Amino acid sequence: MRTHRIAAIPADGIGKEVIPAGLRVLEALAERSGDFRLDVTDFPWGTDYYRETGKMMAEDGLETLKGFDAIFFGAVGDQHVPDDITLWGLRLRICQGFDQYANIRPTRVLPGLTSPLRAVQPGDIDWVIVRENSEGEYAGHGGRAHRGHPEEVATETAIFTRAGVTRIMKTAFEIAAKRPRRKLTVVTKSNAQKHGMVFWDEVAAEVARDYPGVTWEKELVDAMAARMVQKPASIDTVVATNLHADILSDLAGALAGSLGVAPTANLDPSRRFPSMFEPIHGSAFDIAGKGVANPVATFWTAAMMLEHIGEVPAAARLMAAMERVCADGVMTADVGGTANTEQVTEAVIAAIRGAND
Repeated sequence: MRTHRIAAIPADGIGKEVIPAGLRVLEALAERSGDFRLDVTDFPWGTDYYRETGKMMAEDGLETLKGFDAIFFGAVGDQHVPDDITLWGLRLRICQGFDQYANIRPTRVLPGLTSPLRAVQPGDIDWVIVRENSEGEYAGHGGRAHRGHPEEVATETAIFTRAGVTRIMKTAFEIAAKRPRRKLTVVTKSNAQKHGMVFWDEVAAEVARDYPGVTWEKELVDAMAARMVQKPASIDTVVATNLHADILSDLAGALAGSLGVAPTANLDPSRRFPSMFEPIHGSAFDIAGKGVANPVATFWTAAMMLEHIGEVPAAARLMAAMERVCADGVMTADVGGTANTEQVTEAVIAAIRGAND
């Protein structure tokens, strides 16, 4: 019996609803498979923990998490606490502390869902967006001077290192090489940002020499946003900076039907540290506590986590069950359904238990 240690951090908002739902589905999968088990430890970190202790996570939190095989994360953010405190105090502390430099965001229209793009046919949207997750525009380098005065200055410096850009390009080319179309689009803004973005283009060209089987191209970020709407079938694998891919991947989720179905993996491809898996949707204050959050993004995220820890058949079983439930119309309101979180979760569990594979 294989055992995998999982750290569960529901954190804030609907994270407290979808992570427990995801854990129930994972438990059903382990029972159905019969050859692995998940040893799950829950951590109460998040904004409520901050209100009690003044910290978003325990002081020795990173040291504690090192012993786990993966981290299953919900969402972070609170209406009454500044975002820079919540994000930097928990999610980014883990991502940067564990050098989870590759943020992987797959996108496709699941069975039963409808894209807001009227001309989209099945298969037209099947993308993987690779986001540099450790530096760039979100490096946290900068400062404020002359606070409160008319001459106040705020700087935010984007950091691009050769090591950082090279490794995310290699990750993106590796992913593209394993996909049927073997196509990669490198997104920058090198016509206006002549240092960091030109550097990205140059490193991409250098790395591309090692992947002759991958067709690659360059695209400006504004043109890419338009292309995602107008010519979605022309896109396969995309790599972009922390900021650009953050924006484009949210657009991708919306074009696939809802952010409620969009998964994410924050990977340390070297596996020196545990990787973290989270749905894209955020804490969603407006529906938190109502039991109507869409758990599909969390289930898809759980499938990515299973693949990462080596349970590939279980991941495939979960995706098949999730797609079957969506095709049957058991969906939450954000994608046009009438079901609540519990009903979708129960339907996926029933599909797992009833699978013939």
